[in-house]
This record gives sequence, structure tokens and C-alpha cells, in this order.
Amino acid sequence: MELIKKNKELLRIILAACIIFVGVLHFVIPGIFAKLIPAELPYPLSLVYISGFFEILGGIGLLIPLVSHAAAWGLLTLFIFVFPANINMAVNQIQLPNIPNSPWFQAARLPFQAVLIAWAWWYTRPSDNEKQASIIPGKPKPE
Repeated sequence: MELIKKNKELLRIILAACIIFVGVLHFVIPGIFAKLIPAELPYPLSLVYISGFFEILGGIGLLIPLVSHAAAWGLLTLFIFVFPANINMAVNQIQLPNIPNSPWFQAARLPFQAVLIAWAWWYTRPSDNEKQASIIPGKPKPE
């Protein structure tokens, strides 16, 4: 656990990069993500673009000390709101290209959402501003 704590800022960069990458994919291959939206929700393609936009915004925000806490709360909320798409994929066995289509894999993806929620929550806690990863040059301002 100490190793994870020591690498909090590296893990911030990894989360930000991954979530930005996935957010960009929402615009590059939106049809794949639209398949995951539960049928009860209207305008699946619009929801894909909206979630992709907020993923990119949240990932960038994690790396801007002035807004990183708000970005973390936003990502945490987004991870909760997209969870029904993961449930829909598992329950309805939705096949996506290059993703294993087995009940085991589909079920294993569900708890990973809790990992993402906890990961984002970690960054809602106070950070050492002197060490916080930032895309802004110079020293971050104290909170």
C-alpha cells in the first residue's frame, strides 16, 4: 500500500492519460460506445459524445492543480453515471470488436468500475501542492 501512496502523482498522470484516451475514443469510434447505452436512455450517440467530452475535460483537469479536486469529483460522478452501460454490456452480452466476449470477462469488468471510482476519489483528498503533477509550468498555488 505504501508503494501506491508513494506513487500517487504518477498514478494521477496514468489515470488522466487513460481517461483522456478513452474520451477521445468516444469521438473516434462513437458507434461502439453507443451500443453500450441502455435502450431506455434516449439519444445514445449524444450521450457518448457528452461522456467523452467530460472524460477529456476531467482528465485534463486532474493535471491542473487549481481545479484538480473538482475534476476528480466530476470523474467520480461520471464513473457512477456510466456504470449502467457496463451493466447493460454484461447483462445483454454485447459483443465489441477486440474485447473478449465471455460471461466471466463481462462480469469482471463490473467491479473495475469501483476501482475507477476509488481512484478518482483519492484525488478529491488534499494533495501536496509542491509535488502534485501538473501540466501548468511553475509552482502550483496553495489551496
